[in-house]
Amino acid sequence: MPASQQAPENVFEVEIVEDDGDWSRISNLDSLIDDAARAAFERAGDGLQPAVVSVALSSDANVAALNEQFRGKAKPTNVLSFPAGNGASDGQLGDIIIALETVEREADEQGVPFEHHLQHLVVHGVLHLLGYDHETTADAERMEAIEIEILSKLGVANPYTGALETGTSD
Repeated sequence: MPASQQAPENVFEVEIVEDDGDWSRISNLDSLIDDAARAAFERAGDGLQPAVVSVALSSDANVAALNEQFRGKAKPTNVLSFPAGNGASDGQLGDIIIALETVEREADEQGVPFEHHLQHLVVHGVLHLLGYDHETTADAERMEAIEIEILSKLGVANPYTGALETGTSD
């Protein structure tokens, strides 16, 4: 088939911006984020292509301000997801903002490697951008099952039980 008639390439781009906080101490930061976002998109993107996700690495202070402004909650949270709105460029799924200090604290409290918790939150954020939520028990169970499946492919233990899962879900 001539190049002009070939199907578009499956393109997924992850834009990473260090907004605030000292993220420099995490080795392989870009690949950890890219691998997690790409795995989530490949599992749950349902043929969307091309697509772009922006990941902002930020601080508790910045995330707390955004959380208060957009969700009415005056405290930091680990991850915020903002789907692209009207006027966004083609394929832009949205933005994910991650709070360094909260991720560090939660990883420590849960006894998991920081890198694994970070990848879980990136997967969680991408799934939100793809329309998944956890507002009802059924939705939460479905989203968690997909997260577990994606994370197991990344070598990350089930964030809800600590076990490395090998099965799949729908």
